[in-house]
Amino acid sequence: MPDIAIRPVRRDDHSGWKALWDGYNAFYGRAGPKALPDAITARTWEWFFDPAEPVFSLVAESDGRVVGLANYLFHRSTSRPTDVCYLQDLFTAGDQRGRGIGRRLIEGVLGSARAAGCCRVYWQTHAQNVAARALYDRLAEHLGFIVYAHDL
Repeated sequence: MPDIAIRPVRRDDHSGWKALWDGYNAFYGRAGPKALPDAITARTWEWFFDPAEPVFSLVAESDGRVVGLANYLFHRSTSRPTDVCYLQDLFTAGDQRGRGIGRRLIEGVLGSARAAGCCRVYWQTHAQNVAARALYDRLAEHLGFIVYAHDL
């Protein structure tokens, strides 16, 4: 199996990143008539390259192909002494699952957050995402919180 490199996203990764981004969004029901507007995807992509934005992306590359992504952001916390990191999006190409790419991407985010002085990395997933939860249970502590959302 080819090596897997975890690195910050580059502009020339757009097509590979976008294919994974679309797959990630489809997994969570944002496809077809419910797909994210192109403007949101374009804005998200541009944030990665804007030094004024605390939004970042790592990709996993194998044999010259982008096979995984991890999008994350740093933000303040009212209960922590320093910034925290929210790992918002994590996705691996279907034909690459089982190779440890998700773990490697999470470890990359942990390293980036540590280097930025963050004191915590957190993320969420759907309760029925059994495969991902098996990995997450090995890497982090489930704190029992339930997420509520109210779109405006």
